[in-house]
Parts: sequence; structure tokens; C-alpha cells
Amino acid sequence: MLSKKIDLVKIDQIELGEFPILLAPMEDVTDPPFRYVCKLFGADMMYTEFISSEGLIRDADKSVKKLDFEEFERPIGIQIFGHDIDSMVKAAQYAERANPDLIDINYGCPVRKVVAKGAGSGILNDIPKMVKMTEAVVNAVKLPVTIKTRLGYDDEHRDIVEIAERVQDVGIKAITIHGRTRTQRPRVPADWTLIGEVKNNPRMHIPVFGNGDVVDPVSAKYFKDTHGVDGLMVARAVYGNPWIFKEIKQYLETGELIPPPPIQERIRISKIQLHKSCEWKGERRGVIELRKHWADYFKGYPHFKPFRQKMMELETLSEVNQLLKEIEEFYI
Repeated sequence: MLSKKIDLVKIDQIELGEFPILLAPMEDVTDPPFRYVCKLFGADMMYTEFISSEGLIRDADKSVKKLDFEEFERPIGIQIFGHDIDSMVKAAQYAERANPDLIDINYGCPVRKVVAKGAGSGILNDIPKMVKMTEAVVNAVKLPVTIKTRLGYDDEHRDIVEIAERVQDVGIKAITIHGRTRTQRPRVPADWTLIGEVKNNPRMHIPVFGNGDVVDPVSAKYFKDTHGVDGLMVARAVYGNPWIFKEIKQYLETGELIPPPPIQERIRISKIQLHKSCEWKGERRGVIELRKHWADYFKGYPHFKPFRQKMMELETLSEVNQLLKEIEEFYI
């Protein structure tokens, strides 16, 4: 009996499985320690925090540090952003020397100071420049180039179907589309209609990934089934919730919803991230910068506020480990 051939999603030669779930690049969130725990739970493709092209070519410490990754994290993309084509070309070549699996261009960031310079989603006001920049980066590196973008700049300019065709024509190997315009706020529901139009456009032959409001296994299955995308990218829903990749995959495969992890598992994973953070950043900085994650790891637990307040005051690894022990004893 012949077995059914399973079509794998590929970005150029990078195999990502039958229906990959990607971790979105997020500033001050998706650093190597957090990416590590997301990979433990099955993230199929991950990206660095977005890196300023100007900072990178000037060897700014913060920008260069973001190039760090472990072999365990592969496949991984380095994401860059900027407004100047020449600087973006140089930054892509700089990033390529770090030997990632691909280079990703950020055309989606809605932050005002980024947009004001014509970078991130600001470039959606100038599609010809966006295409020219994309082509220049594609031609400058040997690695596959992908982009992450939005539906358009505003409701009057939802140009993503045209944009997708044009950037594909200049050589990108995959596109991730966030289902909002630059001017829409996160509280506005993502509109996946145009994402589906891009995927179902007969001219498109590269993978199309959807992003926006993928918050749990049920929403993931809905977007997959309704719009036919090649994979999904998870963003805010991963805060303090790296096991969401495992939950989504289990639900898509079996229809089974995995129960939320118990307190012991939350502590175990948060400690892995904590120790990785201290290794990468140094103990004091690692402890302090992980503070923003604690509320998310223990979201929904009653009477957690005093623990969270105490966590905000601690500066050493031993102090945090002791507090985590107290938390575990309190809730068991």
C-alpha cells in the first residue's frame, strides 16, 4: 500500500514541517533565553529581536548583541529594519556573517519613532522603495530573504496583494502578513481576509504565513482552516506561555486541548529562562530584565500579587530561586 506523500513547507531549502508554527520577533521579548524555552515546546522557526541597520553597521553593542543565537534554536532568522537602502544592504551582509538560516526584513513595526523615519511599516507609504530595498537585500546576500509586513499603511491603502506579488518577483522566499494596517491598534480584530487572498492568489508560489490574533489552539485552527495559509506566527500570546506551540500542534493533530501546565511546570520553565538569561546577560541584569515575564508565567493564579511585588525587588539568582520555592510551596 502506498503511503500518502506529505507536503512539507519550505523556505527555499529550509524544511519547516507540514504546518509550521513560528515565533514572532518581538523587541525586548524574543531574546536567546526566551527563544530557547519556545524551542523546547516546538517552535518551528524563530527570529531575533529586530535589529537596527544603522546600529549594526556602526557596531553598536546593543545591535551586535542581538545577533547571538545557539545552534539549538535553528532554523533561525535575523531580522533587520531601516529606512536607507544602502545601510540595509550592509546590515544584511553583516548579519549574514553570523550564519543564520535566513535574513528577514521588518516592514511591519508600527512604533511611531520607527515609522517616522520611513522604516518598519512606515515604508508602506512608499511601495516602490519597499520593492527596491527588498531587491537590493536579496541581491546582496546568499541566504534566503523573507519579509514580515502588514495589510497596508491604513484602511485606504490595503495594498498587500500587490505588495506580495512585487516582493516575490524580486526574490523573497516567504512572506508573513500581520492582519492589521499600520494605523490600526491591537484592540481592533485582525482582518485575515486579505491574507487569504494573498495565499490563494495563483501568482503566489512562496509560503504565506499569517499573524495576528493567534491566541490559542482554537483560533489557530480557525485561521488555518478558513484562510489556507502555510503556517502561523504567534506573537503576544506567547508571553509567559512558551508551551503554546505544543498546545496548538496537539490540537491541530488530534483535536485535543491540553490542560494548562501546573505550577511546578511553570516554575521549571521560568527557571530555565532565568538561568539562561543570567548566563547571557550577567546575573544582575538577567534577573532584572526577566521581571517583565513573571506576571505572565503566573497569570491567573489568585493571590499572586505579593509574590510579583517581591519579585520586582530582587537582584540575585539565589533570591529569585528562593522566592520560586516559596511560590511552589504556597500553591501546592
